[in-house]
Amino acid sequence: MGRAVADPPAADAQSEADAQSEAGSEQKQQATKPDKATQLGTPKADSESDSNAKDSEPPKPAKPAQSVVKPAAVKTPVKTAEFRPNGRTFVALPASLKSLAKGEVPKSLDQLHAMEDQVNQVSKEAKSCTVGIRIGQAQGSGVIVTEKGYILTAAHVAVQPGKEAVITFSDGKRVKGTSLGMNRSVDAGMIQILPDQNGGKPYPFATLGSSKDLADGSWCLAVGHPGGYDNARGSVLRVGRVLAAHPDRLLTDCALIGGDSGGPLFNLQGELIGIHSRIGNNVETNLHVPVAHYDRAWDRMSSGESWGMLPGFRPAIGVRGKTEDGKAVVIHVRPGSPAEKAGVNVQDVIVKFGDKEITDFDSLKKAVTETMPDMRVPLIVIRGSEEKKLVIRIGNAR
Repeated sequence: MGRAVADPPAADAQSEADAQSEAGSEQKQQATKPDKATQLGTPKADSESDSNAKDSEPPKPAKPAQSVVKPAAVKTPVKTAEFRPNGRTFVALPASLKSLAKGEVPKSLDQLHAMEDQVNQVSKEAKSCTVGIRIGQAQGSGVIVTEKGYILTAAHVAVQPGKEAVITFSDGKRVKGTSLGMNRSVDAGMIQILPDQNGGKPYPFATLGSSKDLADGSWCLAVGHPGGYDNARGSVLRVGRVLAAHPDRLLTDCALIGGDSGGPLFNLQGELIGIHSRIGNNVETNLHVPVAHYDRAWDRMSSGESWGMLPGFRPAIGVRGKTEDGKAVVIHVRPGSPAEKAGVNVQDVIVKFGDKEITDFDSLKKAVTETMPDMRVPLIVIRGSEEKKLVIRIGNAR
């Protein structure tokens, strides 16, 4: 009989099946594969159900490059997609608006009208490649960045590799997707639309830009699905300004709320410069992941690898336990915790967490680390001689 209470304080059921990974370690998880394997040319960068995904791993896309990408080795040769240097969101900035890219404000009525025209032109194309994402009960946003349907989003929206996703376009069209890899350290995630759902046509995709030379005060455009996808409304664009640009994060005053997470941030000429990450308590102070993080980790994320832990996102369920005869036995339930609210009792034996079989307390802790706060996860426990099916909403141990 082995006791498996986690080391303090991590084992304390603030994440006792506390969801932190070992310091300095990386979790590597593989997404499932779709039926076709191919590589595609991608645009050059200018400057909560817990059901399993399909039994196949999405094709690994080529990292944005400056030339045609060689196809992966497959049994049947597949023609590489033609290289397209730009997406469809780029709209050249007229000379009268160049000063706005440097952080200045419009100084005349003509300049205001020109800015309005520019925003309207970018808005139409930006909305066409901005999508709503639903994984289980959780909703967020994302942006398509290749014609084959690779989507950039936030890691906390993608949840974990291999999760089934429903992707919704602004016009209401829905397709199936699967989550790929993610860098949780910066909240960067990737999803792919599964093949053969668009009649062979390319998906609209965004023009990649850079935040490297962004000036404080630069105007920017945030797109997403505030509050979740709304068929009568579609995606929503808001105009704001860059408050601060750092290599690891962008801070803007774009008015964002829950549901916008994972959506795109464009500069005034329609180039993708970031992905919405954390929505602040003040709707006008929000963090975004610079697009360079996706560029650098393209190969890792597209292959389904997951690593890091997002600061401030520490999944927890609120139990302490031990391993007894190869079983995960609950020995303490923290008052007011997600576990108590779900109906977990002391002496319950947890046998399944989401789609994971639980064989000991360590396997429960690992399963919790692979979730995100606010996810709803099915839970099966044995209480005495009875099997109980519960649903637990993952908490956040700060």
